[in-house]
Order: sequence, then C-alpha cells, then structure tokens
Amino acid sequence: MPNITVTPIAFHTAEVNAFIKFAWKIYKDDPNWVPPLMIDMKKRLNPDKDPFFTIATMQLFMAYQNGTPVGRIAAIENRLAMQVHQNKTGFFGYFECINNQEVANALFDAAENWLRARGLNMVQGPANPSINHEYGLLIDGFDDPPRLMMTYNPPYYINLIKNAQYQEAQELYAYKLDAANVDDNPKLPRIAKAAAQRYNVSIRPINLKNLKQDLSIIKAIYNEAWEKNWGAVPMTNEEIDALANDLKPLVEPNLAVFAEIEGKPVGFILAVPDYNYIFKQMNGSLFPFNFIKLYTQKKNIKWVRIIIMGVLPQYRRRGIDAVMYQHVIETSRKMGILYGEASWILESNVMMNRAAQTVLNGTVYKKYMAYEKQLHINANATGVTPV
Repeated sequence: MPNITVTPIAFHTAEVNAFIKFAWKIYKDDPNWVPPLMIDMKKRLNPDKDPFFTIATMQLFMAYQNGTPVGRIAAIENRLAMQVHQNKTGFFGYFECINNQEVANALFDAAENWLRARGLNMVQGPANPSINHEYGLLIDGFDDPPRLMMTYNPPYYINLIKNAQYQEAQELYAYKLDAANVDDNPKLPRIAKAAAQRYNVSIRPINLKNLKQDLSIIKAIYNEAWEKNWGAVPMTNEEIDALANDLKPLVEPNLAVFAEIEGKPVGFILAVPDYNYIFKQMNGSLFPFNFIKLYTQKKNIKWVRIIIMGVLPQYRRRGIDAVMYQHVIETSRKMGILYGEASWILESNVMMNRAAQTVLNGTVYKKYMAYEKQLHINANATGVTPV
C-alpha cells in the first residue's frame, strides 16, 4: 500500500479550508448528511474568533495518500476540563476518514503523540471540540438526518475507532418524541398542572431584548444543574455569549423559557426548531441567497430539538421539569411541529432517562458513544508543535 503521511495544519491558512471541505468527500453520496455552514466552521476553527481557544489548545492534522487527502483529525488539550476533573485527559475531534484502518491509525497516532508530548495520559472523543459542542459518535440510527447540532458519521467509523484500541466510555441517547405518543400519555399534563399549582411555578420566555441579563441566569443554571454529570465542563461567559449569538437568529422565545417560583428562575429549557431541514439544502453556503430559506422554509420544519433542560438541584423532584416540557410541547404543536428530539442524555443520567421514557413517552431512536484510550508512554512520541 502507498505511504500515508500525516501533516499538521496551521491555523489562518488555506489548508484549514481543505480540512473543512474534506467532509464533502466522505459524505458526497450520503442522503442523510447535513453539510455544516462553511462560515460557522471557519469561525469555529479560528483561534482569534472562537472563545473555546481561551481555555484550550488545538492541533489539526490531515492524512494524505499519494498527495490525495484521505482523512483528518484534531488533537485538543482542554485546560478547563483538566482543571475541573483533576486529570490529564485530552480529546480528539473533527475525525473524518476513508474506510481504511491504516489511515485511521495514522491519524490517531498523530493526535495521540501530540497529546503525549504535552504530558497527557488519556484521550477521549470524538469532541467537536468539547462536550459543550457536538459530541459523541453516532452508533445507531443511521437512517435519519441528524437534528440541529448533533453529530453524524458513517457506520464504519465505529470499527475504525475500536480497532485503534479505543474503549467505550459513555453512551448517549437521543429520544424521539411523537406528538401522538405524547398525547396518549396523561401523566405529563397531570404532573405539570399539579406542580405548577403546588409550587406556584410560572413560565417566562427568554427576553431577546435583554439577552445579556438572561444569559447570566442561563449560565448559572446550566453550570450548577450539570456539574455532577459525567464529563461536564462549565461554559465560560464568552462561550455562552458565542453560543447565544449563533442561536439567536434561530431561537423562538416561547421555546426558550425559564421556570420561576416567586420571580426566581429555578429551571431553564431550550428547544430549537430543527433548522437542519433547511441547512441540508444549502450545501454549506449561506450566501448569496440561501439565507432567505431560513424564512421561506421555516414553516416546513416538523422537528424541534430540546437542547438544554435543567433544574437547580434544590428544586428537583417537584415536577418543575414537567411544567417546562408541557409548555414546549404545547408551543411546538401550535407551530405545526409533529416530532421532538430530546438529546443528548447520558446513559448514566437515570432521572433524565426516566423522565424521557415515562413522562414524555419518548423512545430511544439514536445512540452515540464517547470513547477513551489510555496513552502509554511512547519513547518515540515527540508530538508536533502547535502552529
């Protein structure tokens, strides 16, 4: 077999565009793939524009065979994650590869050697680029396009990663919520009504005109509600601001709401119409005219994704989550939306899984996996200086 070379890619160069565009080669014949917007990916991989780089260092790699690109990967040192979890775990992400184990191994070797050279002893992934972004490898549910901000990949990636000696670390679930199934379950409206009356719970939509203040509340709820979850890393103020800026054009205020008790926010839920239905038609380009579809095609969206749902620990087990779920379902129905996805939910999050199954009548229809690998000392691993 011809030699495989793996080359580090420098930021702020034309090679970054080639790194991004390589995905089109992998998915050119896949009807379910949703091409990312080039404008978003260029910002995501620009250390001067994405706040993730204030807490992390990243090195991109491309694999070539006879001068032809055949794979890509990113090695990621997330300093905040290591500080939170008191470990030396790095990450791999943005993995795309032809169906060839030798190419995959060469990519993993490059990323792992880079992490070793920085003193790290474990690697997890895929993280694009962190657990607060697109995360995990799709392992079940390949017959359907991904919902907004969810990962997608060919089935053969499972073997490429496992054969590179990665072990399963945590399974992630996506639940499908069908309007008919939700309506057949009397438990949700009953719990929601009882909780709202007993604890005087009110619902307040996010205020897009006073977004800065509401973002500070969301950050506090998010970081406290998820801090005990597997792999959780708090979002910085800058990351919250960047995410809000990206999602603001897509957010429906009545699908992004606070649960309040006596004026105090105790929970937050964010559901967003599945704009992947529209992005799929754009082939990665928002301009010159594709952005118009965000308005003309919006009425045809039939899915909504529940991205965030959190209740402060001291207010859990009171049905406050049901109040928020009921509100989102009723609002979605008025918009003509027929299906919802609650994702992703950790396999180890017993309470959330129970709620998705028994309260929302949801069924697991997609599964994702986070993998990990111990990085043993390699005398020949010199790594690659980040550029």
